[in-house]
Amino acid sequence: MSAHEVLVGLHDLSKHYGEGATRVDALKSIDLELRAGEVVGVLGPSGCGKSTLLNVVGAIVEPSSGQMTLGGDLVYDGRWLRHDLRRLRLDKIGFIFQFHNLIPFLSVLDNVQLVLRLAGRPAAEARSRAIELLDYLQIGDRRNAMPAQLSGGQAQRVAIARALANRPSIILADEPTAALDTERAGIVMDLLRRVATDRDAAILVVSHDEKIFGRFDRIVEMRDGGIVEQPSRREAMAS
Repeated sequence: MSAHEVLVGLHDLSKHYGEGATRVDALKSIDLELRAGEVVGVLGPSGCGKSTLLNVVGAIVEPSSGQMTLGGDLVYDGRWLRHDLRRLRLDKIGFIFQFHNLIPFLSVLDNVQLVLRLAGRPAAEARSRAIELLDYLQIGDRRNAMPAQLSGGQAQRVAIARALANRPSIILADEPTAALDTERAGIVMDLLRRVATDRDAAILVVSHDEKIFGRFDRIVEMRDGGIVEQPSRREAMAS
């Protein structure tokens, strides 16, 4: 994958619910590109369409019209062009949530391995990959711990490891730092930046968390289902 390759492309993408007088336009003619190595923040008030955007890019919610490419493949053009959306998500997309959603009765290592086993990877390969990721995220020393024994920041690192397990090129994060203090939120964002750079991944982060706004390459502001791209924080500070 080349640096700056377009990994997410949305063209005139819309999503509505209902028809006629009860129709609600959740997304309106969205045009957006995310490139390899880029960390993009999505901001806006509640109900503006942020979560719908994340769910559409994650192939969880079907758009109503438009086009979408993921990882260079046209996957939606007025209809889904891929029949196995579960496989699409496994191959291309990693998800990180506000609450880590680790399985409480599995160890840290097993939580990460499970994703790989569900994808059909052999046990030895799954274990090796999980250990590699936990070491990469500097939490390998806690691999035998249970989720209840972790701090919030540690648990979120494990969640990031799980999201990276299948080597996705697209990472979708929904309020990943909202439950963390300033220091731990900064650590998580630094890790996401490292992932974007080291793995040539595109990372889309929905957030209300003002303490991380300066960590984005670019900010997309949403209002009433539409988007307005803002300058990067570096550009804003230089102007």
